[in-house]
Amino acid sequence: MKKYKVLSVFLIISLMTCIFTGCPKIVATNEEPTSITGSSVSGDTATTTESVVSDVSVEATVVETTPAPTPIPTPTPEPEHILISFIGDCTLGEAKAWDGSPIGFDAVVNGDYTYNFKNASEILSQDDMTLANLEGALTTATSYKEKEFVFGSPLEYVQILQNGSVEAVNLANNHSEDYWQQGLDDTRQVLTDNGIVWSDEAYTGIYEVKGIKIGMAGTTFPTNQQAMYNAIDYLKGEGCNIIIISCHWGIEKDYYPRQDQITLGHNLIDYGADIVIGTHPHRLQPIEYYNGHYIAYSLSNFVFGGNTSLGDPDTCILQCEFVMDETNTYVESYNINVIPYRQTTKYPGNDYCPMPYDWSSDDYYRVLERLDWLQEDE
Repeated sequence: MKKYKVLSVFLIISLMTCIFTGCPKIVATNEEPTSITGSSVSGDTATTTESVVSDVSVEATVVETTPAPTPIPTPTPEPEHILISFIGDCTLGEAKAWDGSPIGFDAVVNGDYTYNFKNASEILSQDDMTLANLEGALTTATSYKEKEFVFGSPLEYVQILQNGSVEAVNLANNHSEDYWQQGLDDTRQVLTDNGIVWSDEAYTGIYEVKGIKIGMAGTTFPTNQQAMYNAIDYLKGEGCNIIIISCHWGIEKDYYPRQDQITLGHNLIDYGADIVIGTHPHRLQPIEYYNGHYIAYSLSNFVFGGNTSLGDPDTCILQCEFVMDETNTYVESYNINVIPYRQTTKYPGNDYCPMPYDWSSDDYYRVLERLDWLQEDE
């Protein structure tokens, strides 16, 4: 009895322990341990964990990533084509000795500053620059030199050049100082004030178009070769891509250049000029292709108020297309086009209004022959 009594007590104690503490689970050694873990998650612990998570404020940072732009290939620069027109002597006024003549320049123009270039302005306005040789002063000066021909004009005659689409002029010639230094100073100033680039032996000029710098300088007899070399060096130092040298040279009424013209022209090309343009003889002289470049020895006159009649009316607009290299740094090639003109609409006489010759006419081909130039384009 004592033994059973002890056993009963033991059983009672064990039973009470199970009630208050819970009986231990026996897990087989071949079960996955997750069966215990999974079991506990389904109890109160899972509820408590979920409660804690819901009380925590979590702020998420969203980083927006912008995709890198697709690189745009740098385009290869296209070579620029710069079209420059060249015209000969322009004297915008009559000689002092003829002042007041009813058939003189002033009386014919009579304040119409679109008149002189009306048959050429359409062509000249379509180029990139037009360069003329301006003979005579634009000035208010009244004192002038004692010489056979003295050329001077009112300041407002600069509008003739503007209406003719002339963007640049050469002043290195034998009439720029007809009204002494004041006449030259007035001319330079009025050209500058009206946006027309000018150059001579003392000063260079630079005209920029399409990102291309066109440098200019000029010389007159007795020609100063070293001054032109200095000008070429300076213009190159200023980054000019095209260099034009104007030469007022030769002998009046000559149809062919003298040897000193040829020598100087060759030397200027060899030194770095892209083209040499000649004036003064009042006649057309040949165009020479030398060392890959062009020399126009004389373009004669264009709008010429110096005479009421003309011994030889032939002239032209000479156009040169300067084709740049692919970096637009220097001229790679040159294309010449000649447009034959007469200095007046009526001949004999002179009404100071150049007109083009009809294509394929005898006059047209005569101009080409005098320039020693062959072309069959219209």
